[in-house]
Amino acid sequence: MPPPPTAGVSAAARPPAVANDDWDDDWDDDSDADTQAAGPAGGGEAGRLRPSRGSSGDVSMAGRNDGKATVKRNLNRFSTFVKSGGEDYILGVSKIHVSENDLISIVETEHGYEWDNFSPYTCTVTSPKKESKMKGLKSFIAYQLVPSFSNIQVSRRYKHFDWLHGRLEEKFTLIPVAPLPDKQVTGRYEEDFIEHRMMMLQQWVNRICRHPVLSRCEVWNHFLTCTDEKLWKTGKRRAEKDELVGANFFMALKVPDKPLAQGQIETEIDNFSKFSQNMDASVKSLQTISVDQIKKHQGPYKREFQKISHGFKALAAAFGSDMQAYSPALTQAVGHTAAVYQEVGQLYEEQPRYDWERFNDLLHEYRGMLTSFPDMFNMHKGAMQKRKEYCRYGQEGKLSEDEVQQVCRRTDVVSYALMAEMSHFQKERAADFTEAMRGFLRNQVAFYRQIADKLEESLQTYENI
Repeated sequence: MPPPPTAGVSAAARPPAVANDDWDDDWDDDSDADTQAAGPAGGGEAGRLRPSRGSSGDVSMAGRNDGKATVKRNLNRFSTFVKSGGEDYILGVSKIHVSENDLISIVETEHGYEWDNFSPYTCTVTSPKKESKMKGLKSFIAYQLVPSFSNIQVSRRYKHFDWLHGRLEEKFTLIPVAPLPDKQVTGRYEEDFIEHRMMMLQQWVNRICRHPVLSRCEVWNHFLTCTDEKLWKTGKRRAEKDELVGANFFMALKVPDKPLAQGQIETEIDNFSKFSQNMDASVKSLQTISVDQIKKHQGPYKREFQKISHGFKALAAAFGSDMQAYSPALTQAVGHTAAVYQEVGQLYEEQPRYDWERFNDLLHEYRGMLTSFPDMFNMHKGAMQKRKEYCRYGQEGKLSEDEVQQVCRRTDVVSYALMAEMSHFQKERAADFTEAMRGFLRNQVAFYRQIADKLEESLQTYENI
C-alpha cells in the first residue's frame, strides 16, 4: 500500500530558503554575468528543474506483503517529476489547505480545454532613471511600472524582475515563463541599451498580464502593487515560503468533473510535442538569421554604400576640377548622388531597430519558452506512468477501486493543466507572430520605399540638366 500521508509538503517541493530578504542589498543589478545561473532564484536555465537524460519517473515493486503491492519511491531523485513534488501529489501524500481565492478553474470550450476567463489589464514600463545607493558607490537603473487596475506607480530594478522570474518558474511547473532580457556587464548605462531593455521588459510584462494564471498569482500582484519597503519584505518572505509550488500547485486547480480519454490525451500531447520541437528548431534558425542581418546592416551593408558614396564623391571632385566648367550642373548632381548613397548607408545602420531587432526580441522570448516544454512533458509522462502502475495494481486486486480512482483523478488534473497551457500557448503564438510579421513587413516596405524616394530625388537632378 502507498505510505500514509505526511504532515505538510515534502522537502523536494519546498522552495529554497533565502537568508537575506533585503529589498536592495541582497545582490547587485547585473554585477556579474554568471549570477543568472547561480540557483533557483535566478532567471536562467539553472532556475528551472532539469531532468536527467532518459528519466521517466519509473517505479518498481520491492516485494509483496499478504498479497498487497509495496511501491518503492522513484530512485531518480533528480527527475522533474520527483523534484517538483509530482510523485507526492499523485500518491496523495501532499496535504495543503487551498483557500477559495487561490483556486484556478479550467473549462471546456469549443477550442478544447482552457484556463478560465479573467479580467484583462495592462501595465506600462516607463521612465528609466539612473539611481544610486551606498552614497553613490553603487548605481542602477530603475523602471517605473503603472498597472491599469491601480494607476499607482512602483519603481523596480532589473534584479527585482529577476527575483520575480525565479519565483514564477519555481511555482508553475506546467507554465513556460518567458525569459527576461539577457544580463549585461558593460554598457549598462548607455542610452540605446536602456531603451532597448525597457522595450523588452515591457514585452515581458505584457505577456504576464495576458496570462490567465500568472496575471492573478499573489507574487506578481505583490510585485506590481507594493510601494512600502517593510510590506515588500513581508510579501517577499511569504512568496519564498509558498507551499503551492511545483506539483503542489495542482491542488489549486478546479477541473471539469469528467474522466479524460487517455488515448486521445496522449495523441494530442504527442502532436504538440512534435510541433514544439519543430518550432524550436525554426525559431533558433531564424534567430541566427536575424542576428546576422543586424550585424550586416550595421557593418558590411553600411560600408558598401559608403564605398559607393566615396566613389561618386571622387567622380564629382574630378568633374569639378574642369577649368572650363563645361558641366557644373552635372558635377553638382553627381555630388548629390554621393550624398544620397551616404544617407542610404546610414539608413541601413539604423533600420534593424525597427524590424530585425524587434522580431529578434520576440524570437528570444519564444526560444526561452519552448525550452520549458520538455520538462513539462516529462512531468506529465511521470504522472501517466504512476497512473498505469496503480491501475495495474487495481486490476490485480492489490489496491481498492477508490484508491485507484483517486490517483486517476489527480493525474487527470495534470493532463487538464497541460492541455490548458498548450491551448494558451497556441493562441498567444498565433496573435504574436501575426502582429510581428505585420510590423516587420510594414517597416521593411517603409525602409525600401525611403531608399527608393531618395534615389528618385537624385535622379531628378539629372533630368534638369
